[in-house]
Parts: sequence; structure tokens; C-alpha cells
Amino acid sequence: MTNNDIKKYINDVKDFPKKGIIFKDISPILKNPNVMKHIIKEFSKHLNHADVIIGPDARGFLFGVPLAIKNNKPFVMVRKKGKLPGEVISFEYELEYATSTLEILKNSIKPNQKVVIVDDLLATGGTVEAIQKLIKSLGAKVVNKLFVIELEFLKGKEKIGNNYLSLVKF
Repeated sequence: MTNNDIKKYINDVKDFPKKGIIFKDISPILKNPNVMKHIIKEFSKHLNHADVIIGPDARGFLFGVPLAIKNNKPFVMVRKKGKLPGEVISFEYELEYATSTLEILKNSIKPNQKVVIVDDLLATGGTVEAIQKLIKSLGAKVVNKLFVIELEFLKGKEKIGNNYLSLVKF
């Protein structure tokens, strides 16, 4: 299997979540263990000596957890406001059509740890930019960002900086 083969397992859903949007549905990827194994294998090559793997709510969990397990690394969740118990650090940011707040548990990452962010999709880059600011506020360093899909026309890479990988580009 090649990274280009992954495209066969991504469906376009027109006018979701609102009119004019073409949603990239990854459900067929999740139903195919061989495709998932390929993605996790590819991501494993780009951990850059990470100490921690982070994934945003919720699709980042789908790829981040198996990646963490395969590489014997801890996985840390970044969630929407009010979803994590305990003391959190928050960051409010702009989305394509709304604002949102992300939170991470205050003690989940230690200063100077190397972090890799994993998500299904790079679109405008707002979510990853917010996560990078959360990680920096904890004194840690993002060493890579890994995505299954990149929507190049939305220019998300301009917000997230260097050191990123997307397996499939549209």
C-alpha cells in the first residue's frame, strides 16, 4: 500500500456540516485495519524522538492512540472546553465559521518534553495553531505534526509552521 492508495478510502460528503462544504469522511479508513496499519506505520517514521503524542478531540484520538501504543509513548488528549476533569489550561481560537476553546490538563506535559501532534485533517490550521500555543505555555516543544489528509487550498501549513507531514493532499 502507498500513501496515494489511502485516497480510495476517503469519501466526499457534499454540503456537510453546512452548504458549500465538502466533508472528507474517514469512516472507510477506520473500517479497514490494513489502511489503519499503514497510516500508523507511516506516522511512526516521523516521531522525531517525541516523548508524548497529542491528539485533539475527537478524530485525533483515532490515530494518536494507536500510534502511542505502537511506539510505547503516552497519549495526551486535547479537548473542547469543559470536557476534561481537573486543572486545565485553555486557549480560545477562531475556526472557519465559529470560535472554539481547547483545553489540556495542566500536568499532562512536562517542561522540555518533545511533543508530536496527530490529527486526521489539516484544513485552515487553527486547531493545530491553538494546540501549539497550549504546548508552548506548558514549556514543551512541538517536534512534528502528523495528518492523514491536508486540504492544501485552505493553506493551513502557513499557520502551523514547518515540521509537518500529511499523507494525502487534496
